[in-house]
Amino acid sequence: MVVNWNRKELLRACLESLARQGEVEHESIVVDNGSADGSAEMAETEFGARVIRNRENRGFCAANNQGIAVAQGEFVALLNNDAEAGAGWLAALERVCSGAPDIGMAASKVLVWENPSRIDKAGHLIFPDGQNRGRGSGAADRGQYDQVEEVLWPDGCAALYRKAMLDEIGGFDEDFFAYGDDAELGLRARIAGWRCVYTPQAVVRHHRGSTLGKDSVRRLELIERNRLLLAWKLFPWSLLLFNPLFFAARLMAGALAAWRGVGDTAYFPGLAGKWRMARALASGQWQALRLAPRMIRKRAQMRRIRRLTPAQVRRLIWNNRLRLRDAA
Repeated sequence: MVVNWNRKELLRACLESLARQGEVEHESIVVDNGSADGSAEMAETEFGARVIRNRENRGFCAANNQGIAVAQGEFVALLNNDAEAGAGWLAALERVCSGAPDIGMAASKVLVWENPSRIDKAGHLIFPDGQNRGRGSGAADRGQYDQVEEVLWPDGCAALYRKAMLDEIGGFDEDFFAYGDDAELGLRARIAGWRCVYTPQAVVRHHRGSTLGKDSVRRLELIERNRLLLAWKLFPWSLLLFNPLFFAARLMAGALAAWRGVGDTAYFPGLAGKWRMARALASGQWQALRLAPRMIRKRAQMRRIRRLTPAQVRRLIWNNRLRLRDAA
């Protein structure tokens, strides 16, 4: 399943890679968020994909939920429109997810499209303030992620989900719109007792940041807003109480990175760029505060599916935490 918004040529390459997944019988579903570039027509006429057309951009979460609702298989695979799957990608994900009935998610080995010798993500890690990032992001691929192993959750860029798991816990939280949504779904699934396994045989190449752009203020707003929403909804109180301290530590590390001209701060050069970043963070926090009562209500509703105790959730997060320098 692919969510698309005005990325016709990227979508074409994505669908071409799916057409080569001959080892597994599958249906290609494209959910188009009101594209004006002919993307939806191309997907139908050139690839015979099942296309769901939205009149406006409903976001990554709502669009994925639309596709999940009509999917008929035992598993639902997600692939970003800016990603291309290698040969045997679907087969590898299905194989590892079929290993045990409590495996609800499978993670891919995602490489940087422009430089496939570098890791984009191999599963996910999380900082204790709610900020999450791909495991191994930016590292040279030296075989350090070439073994099948359990990880925290998959990146929604290229993931497989068991339909029975989604039926039990629900799909993507549409309040998130985009960014951090796969983290919320993944952690919610882990709290409900489902496992995630990573397989290096499922290889994908990904154009990073092509949806809004790495220098997008809106992207920063959503990332900051959603890390707070995730924490308020899913973190145990014993960890949530320390959230401001962890955030302050990450902010100071980010300021040091900005001074050195490295990290994501490099996409916002100069004092004007840093001011734009600061305003985006503040805006994201304000937006999160407006949604806080809704997240607290959803937090209470987690009792219906919860299998892990708060102490087990805290250990899960802590054992899969990002190092401070990587989070910055």
